[in-house]
Amino acid sequence: MMILRSSPPSPFGRQVKLAAKHLGLMEQISVEVADTTNPEDTLRGQNPLGKIPVLIAEEGMALYDSRVILDYLDHLAGGEKIVPAGEAKFAAYTTQSLANGIADAALIQVYEKRFRPEELQSKDWMDYQADKVRRGMASFEACPPPLTSAKELHVGHIALSCALGYQDLRFEGAWRKNYPHLVAWLENFSALVPGFEETKIST
Repeated sequence: MMILRSSPPSPFGRQVKLAAKHLGLMEQISVEVADTTNPEDTLRGQNPLGKIPVLIAEEGMALYDSRVILDYLDHLAGGEKIVPAGEAKFAAYTTQSLANGIADAALIQVYEKRFRPEELQSKDWMDYQADKVRRGMASFEACPPPLTSAKELHVGHIALSCALGYQDLRFEGAWRKNYPHLVAWLENFSALVPGFEETKIST
């Protein structure tokens, strides 16, 4: 049995669960909640950076971050299931990188408010991160990654869906009024990929 160390709200942990469900591997994974702020948590021994997600393979190898884990799950499933072959792989990876950057910048904004006293919070830093999100979202709004069937699903689609889901979770879906093409894209994604709703949390 593999072990996934993560936290329910994590968009990156959600990517792993979503990929595992799509690939039929979820029954081989036990999910264990990790506390990134607790030095006594075994997470820091599994990933020296103390970051989630981490996947502990059956032979004990610790894999991180989400990009590596998704590649590993694709490998376990026989390959070329969510990581395309040939040149298409690089387009999928680029989509994944942009979506992950959006999620990273959103997380930084959440952490700034959560871990810094209000008087120490930097508006310039928050605006800098928010602008990353806006530019990334605008890029996807102009050209959402095509997806007409679940068979076409790749790592970039997975990363984008989870980044948008995190915007819904932590920013009350404020993005939806400005990005109608992305709203339609996510609705289509959810209809094609049942695991998206299955991995959703409300808090």
